Amino acid sequence: MTRTETTTPSARSAGATSETGATFATWLNDGWITTRRNLIKIKRVPDILVFTTLQPIMFVLLFSYVYAGSIDIPGSDYKEFIMAGIFAQTVVFGSTYSGSAMAQDLKDGIIDRFRTLPMSPSAVLVGRTNGDLLINGISMIVMIATGLIVGWRVRSSVLEAIAAVVLLLLFAYALSWVMAFIGMSVRSPEIINNVSFLVLFPLTFISNAFVPSDSLPTPLRIFAEYNPVSALVEAARQLFGNVPAQTPEPSSWTLQNPVLTVLIGIVVMLVVFVPLATRKFGQVSTR
Repeated sequence: MTRTETTTPSARSAGATSETGATFATWLNDGWITTRRNLIKIKRVPDILVFTTLQPIMFVLLFSYVYAGSIDIPGSDYKEFIMAGIFAQTVVFGSTYSGSAMAQDLKDGIIDRFRTLPMSPSAVLVGRTNGDLLINGISMIVMIATGLIVGWRVRSSVLEAIAAVVLLLLFAYALSWVMAFIGMSVRSPEIINNVSFLVLFPLTFISNAFVPSDSLPTPLRIFAEYNPVSALVEAARQLFGNVPAQTPEPSSWTLQNPVLTVLIGIVVMLVVFVPLATRKFGQVSTR
């Protein structure tokens, strides 16, 4: 007589849980390996890090000493007003490295090599965006140190200041997934730089980053009030305690609730572009 073995639902559930845990552990390991690859690349090409750190220093000095005497911010020192804008501008433009790097890897055929390996499809993207996160983190440290040297001060608590830095880096990390998707969608690495400039330049400069939005002409003011970069800058100013004392009440909901607006934007970008970028990675091939 043949004995029939049965598997209980609890045993099947335990097996599925174990398999899911192993898959997640493999994904973490693959992500760490590709992250390490990008960190080694930065070490071997130090020019990336040098120019990444020089750019924020240049902007801090430029706006602090060249434009500070020409722009009057009622109820605030311009150096304190401008720092949140420089923080936002630097991390937003720093997120474009993912796009240009993915476009270059695709052109060189490196993505095809990765696709032949037994690894998670999203691991390469995780490693690329994590590398950008590290670069932006270093840029933030450099900018904070430079800002303190030129006279900028944090007027809030330590926890609020840390929250501002985390919020800026999270926004840049989510945006790097958008740029990675675009980098795999364009035909050459040169195009991603032009696309990034055309999109991010007006977002950063037609905002409240460098001048109060209520001082702009009406069409530009409306654009600036609903600009996601404006919400990011306003959130950073509030958390750093650098909001001018005589600032009028914002008319848009996004600037009235900037931290919540930025958090919603981060979630939306990750939910939409993480799966889109992962799917795109599986479809593209060497050009």
